[in-house]
Amino acid sequence: MTETANSAAPGWTTASAILFDLDGVLTPTAIVHERAWQELFDGFLATVPGAPGYRESDYFDHIDGKPRFDGVRDFLASRNIVLPEGPLDDDPAHNTVHGLGNRKNKVFNDIVASGGVKPYEGSVRFIDAALARGLQVAVVSSSRNAPAVLKAAGLSDYFPVVVDGVVAVAEGLPGKPSPATYEYAARLLGLPSSECVVVEDAVSGVQAGNAGAFHSVIGVDRGAGRQTLLAAGATLVVNDLDELL
Repeated sequence: MTETANSAAPGWTTASAILFDLDGVLTPTAIVHERAWQELFDGFLATVPGAPGYRESDYFDHIDGKPRFDGVRDFLASRNIVLPEGPLDDDPAHNTVHGLGNRKNKVFNDIVASGGVKPYEGSVRFIDAALARGLQVAVVSSSRNAPAVLKAAGLSDYFPVVVDGVVAVAEGLPGKPSPATYEYAARLLGLPSSECVVVEDAVSGVQAGNAGAFHSVIGVDRGAGRQTLLAAGATLVVNDLDELL
């Protein structure tokens, strides 16, 4: 346990609820997302003469934690590539913003279907500890696949409230780094934001927590970097949530 985590560990127990990001916090699906994005853009950029290839840093710089189509737009902007939006349900074979986003989603779902999802053991222990203390829990994810991932990981029964990309669109909520989806989850739990802890591994998600009037923001460093998450507004950063137990 780090000194930072140790000194702040009791803090979350004074809250009324924990609002968890999914990919990279509860499940290692962030790795699957990274793989799917790389496969998508490796193939796409091969068709764009002179375009710089996809780099590992692109995921954290332009994509991580954002709604899928925002990730497409921001990545394309980093390469000065402009594509038509296309319809929301555009064919994954089409080189449009929505076509590329839907292609990435197909790759992601194929990987999950073939390999399954195993949750982080430390995160499950932390959820159990939070519930044992009487705290409520919810999932707030930019992914439109959150319910399927939770089911595949055996976590569905933990979370009566799930605010994912589908809910965000239906409710007209802007994605992270806006705090709107986290604030909406707090309302569904019947709580003020000030009584809810946000748990995030992505810079955009930490920024979302920091932008709202939340109890605190716990950063989980799965690759973004401890100092990067602290600079984005995390109250503390841990490598695994069971460090807080």
